[in-house]
Amino acid sequence: MYRDRFRIWPGLALGVLLVIGGCGDPRDSEIVDSPGLTGGWSTAGCGVERTPERVAVGGVSMPTTPPKLAAVMGRIEQTGRSEFADSFAGLEVDQEMVQAIVYRVPSAAFDDFIRKEAEDTCVLVRDAAHSATALAVWHDRVLADLPYWNHEDVPIMTIGARHDGTGVEIGTRDVLKARTALLARYGSRAPLVFVPADPVRPMPDVTSRIAPPPGA
Repeated sequence: MYRDRFRIWPGLALGVLLVIGGCGDPRDSEIVDSPGLTGGWSTAGCGVERTPERVAVGGVSMPTTPPKLAAVMGRIEQTGRSEFADSFAGLEVDQEMVQAIVYRVPSAAFDDFIRKEAEDTCVLVRDAAHSATALAVWHDRVLADLPYWNHEDVPIMTIGARHDGTGVEIGTRDVLKARTALLARYGSRAPLVFVPADPVRPMPDVTSRIAPPPGA
């Protein structure tokens, strides 16, 4: 829910699943009603002592997100994507600290909404360079160009918009080659982040010759 990504399976570069969508010109600047607080801020609930909740999974105690915090996160994400799309970038949860982290392009209106919806939960608000909507446009552009990159022998394994709004992450076997080629085509200011990634290897079918026998 908090990070969008897809992987390209070997031989299926043209049949990948699109996990985020967007439309418009990637070069359009983002328009926000007016800047909110920059540098980050936190809700009043962060000043209250919080105890992590845990759940037993297979006999092991694991941290879990309290229902109230999960509900707050759900409302922020849903409204952020629908009503504050020019600001909302993504969010994550820190279960040990019992807090949510929201990334957004500074917006006074969105900040006010977060402050109201948080109630007595702890929500940290952090600056983002790009909204999820803006990154979706770049994601779609690189996705549409996959046949071109295949032809140019530029190995792109994964594409995913980072939930902190820093950019669209491009997983590749050759970071230097991919960075040089993509930035030459899209411009040096394109919000693309390049990371090493190996080709995805499908799990063997249980009836295949290379699959281990049942119970092995």
